Amino acid sequence: MIGDVEGTGDVALMRLALEEAQAAADAGDVPVGAIAVVAGAVVGRQHNHKEEWGDPTAHAEILLLRQVSNRLGRWRLPDVTIYCTMEPCAMCASAMVHARIGRLVYAVDDERAGAAGSVFNILQSPALNHRVDVTRGVLRDEARAQLDAFFAHLRRKDEERRQQMQRAKEALAQAQLAAKNA
Repeated sequence: MIGDVEGTGDVALMRLALEEAQAAADAGDVPVGAIAVVAGAVVGRQHNHKEEWGDPTAHAEILLLRQVSNRLGRWRLPDVTIYCTMEPCAMCASAMVHARIGRLVYAVDDERAGAAGSVFNILQSPALNHRVDVTRGVLRDEARAQLDAFFAHLRRKDEERRQQMQRAKEALAQAQLAAKNA
């Protein structure tokens, strides 16, 4: 089942996921955070660690599934709801299917790599042995603003580095010219 319903509980739990996403941004990683809930209790919290760990698989959702499986002592997680600030990629969506996650709630679509309906729909694929219920768009605007701010900051940093390199090149050229003329 795919729904666009925002319940009070979903909003409150997505705010926790947004806190995790901010922790990722503060560490220099793409701000994606995820929370796992069983019977109303938070049983796991994670955020992206790709940059920090140099690991392309260190997505918030993958780390969360590992954490929750270890905590609960099982890999089948049909009673788990995952709250994630961004639509999962194919790797994360596949892991959710393999873990038999019951429900996914996410904030913002990933128009480039989303696998919960935007680009692919792994979570609802009739070819697979499990389907995950999906609710999309909970706190969409807040999550989008967080992502936009992060990438704007990266673009500013890149521009500052480019300008510093240009100034260094100009200073070196002036020094070489002065040495040549001396």
